Amino acid sequence: MAAKGTHVTTLNRGFALTWLGHGTFRLVTRGAKTVLLDPWVEGNPACPKDQKTFDKIDVMTITHGHGDHMGDAVTLAKKFKPAVISNYEIHQFLSKKGVANTMPMNKGGTVEAAGLKFTMVHALHSSGIEDGGQVVYGGEACGFVITLEDGTRIYHAGDTSAFSDMALIGELYAPDIALLPIGDLFTMSPREAAVAARMLKPKWIVPEHWGTFPALTGTPDMLREELKKQGVAAEVVALRPGETLS
Repeated sequence: MAAKGTHVTTLNRGFALTWLGHGTFRLVTRGAKTVLLDPWVEGNPACPKDQKTFDKIDVMTITHGHGDHMGDAVTLAKKFKPAVISNYEIHQFLSKKGVANTMPMNKGGTVEAAGLKFTMVHALHSSGIEDGGQVVYGGEACGFVITLEDGTRIYHAGDTSAFSDMALIGELYAPDIALLPIGDLFTMSPREAAVAARMLKPKWIVPEHWGTFPALTGTPDMLREELKKQGVAAEVVALRPGETLS
């Protein structure tokens, strides 16, 4: 797989995965379903201006409560009325904000939406929601394994450190593609991400949560070097914001 520009709309496997910068992705599946992962576009300095609008959103997933991962959840959910998949606490918060069609779940569970399967898996991170100058409890952070129409599995790790149960995620779900944070400071660095990849055993890795701010110092080239040290053969597909996996 290779990275190409925003004009690309399909892939050999029949889906298009576009990085919108930071931890946000737009996934268009073989069945023409649009999934928005961690909705943060308006205030996202890495998101290209021409990628901040949508024709439709069928499903929205939220890994945790921080503003740089769900800052546009309420606005976009009210406009497009997608199925919104999150933990129970974020579901409660969104419901109080007038968001309909929420699908609360918890780790280890699987739900179906728009003909796709979403399995919630563990992550190690905080999850407070800033609201009116206060921090609201947002439950525990999580990741998602998304199973597409043809059985392809995409693991969106969200924000996390490396943890040994990633080996279980690899054993149970065998993700083909892993979207892994590499920026360091608030998430894994390239070194930890390489160890995570060793446990997950994906074919492809798309780095996320890097380059948005100067404090996020990890880079895809650093990840490639660490993967060599770990003996991991996965291919790193380093997208630029707005680019699509092809």
